[in-house]
Amino acid sequence: MSSATHDVSWTRDEMMTVAAARLLWDRCVCFVGIGLPSAACNLARLTHAPDIVLIYESGTIGTRPDVLPLSIGDGELAETASCVVPLPEVFSYYLQAGRVDVGFLGAAQIDRHGNLNSTVIGPYAAPSTRLPGAGGAPEIAAHARQTFVMLKATPRSFVPRLDFRTSAGFLDGHGSRAHSGARGGGPRAVITDFGILTPAAGSEELELSALFEGATTDSARAAVGWPLLVAPTVTTLAPPSNTELATLRALQSRTREAHRQPVHLPA
Repeated sequence: MSSATHDVSWTRDEMMTVAAARLLWDRCVCFVGIGLPSAACNLARLTHAPDIVLIYESGTIGTRPDVLPLSIGDGELAETASCVVPLPEVFSYYLQAGRVDVGFLGAAQIDRHGNLNSTVIGPYAAPSTRLPGAGGAPEIAAHARQTFVMLKATPRSFVPRLDFRTSAGFLDGHGSRAHSGARGGGPRAVITDFGILTPAAGSEELELSALFEGATTDSARAAVGWPLLVAPTVTTLAPPSNTELATLRALQSRTREAHRQPVHLPA
């Protein structure tokens, strides 16, 4: 995208979505989460990766939605899929068999080794907040060839120690994931609202490797609840191009309009 123009203002959410979309490639098989991961994957499909294969947990394969789904049960997914298969087949034939290139995940908390919590905040027996739960995230984290995580950064979400470990990243680092027998490659990128974190060689601790335009190393460190490592070379990512922004905003506009429409149930 070196020839792309960048003369439109953008938000951190938009930059986050564009940065995540750019990590995907054409014809890759991607297990998609709802929310920001879905926006990023569909932006990639509508721009540089038209033949990306999107799989949603409800069993839709080769999904090409015109609007972003509200949930994995959204009819838009089944209506635009190449095929729909039973849920056990998605996990056994595709995911556990190693056919998923990228698993896109979100969470409430992440630690320095990329482990995720989407279960509870506080003690498990008496939590202050009970979160939506694991869903298929533990399986995706364990078996996808690599995972990407999208999460806005605050010291409450990027924590030194998880309240509950729902999905495995690099466990305790230093090769502990490989020794555990997990087949997938683990988190290769954590896309935040200031830049991208990637695992450091050896320790497998997340380190700052790329910043968005306008963000700084100091602001990144302030947003994370542990002493953040910084890679020897930190790149500054190009802002969203006009094409990327126009495509993303059109997708979001179609989605808002579609979700405003009343639902008519058969009599």
